[in-house]
Amino acid sequence: MVVANPIYDIVFKYLMEDERIARTILSALLKKEVVKVEVRPHEYCNDQRDSLSVYRIDFGATIREGDGSERLILVELQKTWLETETLRFRQYLGVQYRNPKNMAGDYALPTVAVYLLGHKVGDIEEPVVYVRHQAYDYNDRLVVKGLPNPFIESLTHDSIIVQIPRLHGQINNRLDMVLSVFDQSRKDKDDEQVLRLDEKLYSDDREMERIVHRLTMAAADAEMRHRMDVEDEYFSIIEKRDTDIMIKDKQIAEKNVEIAEKNVEIAKKSKLLEEKNGQIAEKDEQIAEKDGQIAEKDGQIAEKNGQIAEKDEQIAEKDGQIAEKDEQIAEKDGQIAEKDEMLRKSIQMFLKTGMQIDEIAANLNKDPEDLRKLLSL
Repeated sequence: MVVANPIYDIVFKYLMEDERIARTILSALLKKEVVKVEVRPHEYCNDQRDSLSVYRIDFGATIREGDGSERLILVELQKTWLETETLRFRQYLGVQYRNPKNMAGDYALPTVAVYLLGHKVGDIEEPVVYVRHQAYDYNDRLVVKGLPNPFIESLTHDSIIVQIPRLHGQINNRLDMVLSVFDQSRKDKDDEQVLRLDEKLYSDDREMERIVHRLTMAAADAEMRHRMDVEDEYFSIIEKRDTDIMIKDKQIAEKNVEIAEKNVEIAKKSKLLEEKNGQIAEKDEQIAEKDGQIAEKDGQIAEKNGQIAEKDEQIAEKDGQIAEKDEQIAEKDGQIAEKDEMLRKSIQMFLKTGMQIDEIAANLNKDPEDLRKLLSL
C-alpha cells in the first residue's frame, strides 16, 4: 500500500486536520484518552532563517484521567525534518507561556511539548523519550501530597521527544502502531514522498485504517504532490545555502585566527622594539656623556633608523591585513545578498503555486510589506 509521507509539512497538516485522527495520535503520545481536541490559533513570529523548517500546531486537548475525570491541557506540537537549534523551540514555548489566551482562571493551562524530529538526538537510542517533571523536598524525597498542583503546572511542563529516524518497523505497543506511518525506513526507494505500508498491520483497527486511508488520499492528490515538490525544492535550497554559509563562516573564522596570531606576533615585536628603543635611549645618554665616542654614536643612530624602517614595514603589513578583513566583510555582505535572492526565489516559487503574498508571509512568518519590498528589489 502506497501512502503519502507525513514527514512533509503539507501532508502532516492534512493528516492532523482530521479531528478524529488528531485525537488518535495525541492519545497514543500522551498515553491517555483524548476525548476532545481543538486546534488553537497562535501568533508566533520566527525571524530566524529557514523558519519553515519547524512546523507547529497548538492543540487544546481534553483528556480523561484514570478516575474518569476530565481536564483541559495545552499540547504544543512541533515537527521538523531538519536539525535546528533548541533556541527556536524555547522561544516558541516562551511565547506560549506569555500568551494570556493559554490561561484558565488564575493559572496557565498544563502544557505538554511534543517534538517530532526528523533527526537523531545525540546517542539516545530510544525512538520516543518522555521527559516528566517531579517535585522533591530538600532531602531529595519525592513530594506526592498536594500534587498535581495548578501553580506548579503553570510554571513547568512535560515533553515528549520522538526521533523519527529511530523508528525501525518494530511494533510493540499502541504508540509504535501509530508512529509506524512516520517510519522513514518504509520510504519507497524511488520516491521519498511516499511510504510503502503493509495493510495487514492495520486490519481490524478502525482508527489506523482511517489514518492510512487519509494518507492514501493525500498520495493520490495531484495538488498535494505538487506542494510536496515545492517543499523538496525549498529545503534543497535551504540545505545548499546553509552548507555554503557554513563553509564561508569556517573560512572567515580561520582567517580571523590567522589575523589574531599575526596580531600577537606584532605585539611581541612591538614590545621587543620598545625594549630596543629603551636600550638605544640608554646608549644615547652614554654617547651624550662621552663626546669622544661620536662615531660610535652615529652608528647607533643608523641602527635605530633601520629598526624604525622595520616598524614601518610591520605597520604596512598590518594595513594589508586590515584591507583583507574589509574584503572578507564585503564577501559576507555578498552572502547576505545571496540569501535575500534565495528567499526572493522561494517567494516567487510560492507565487507560482497560486499563493497570495499575505499567505506566503504567514507561512514564512514575515511581514507582507517586507516580502513586497524584497520582490521589488
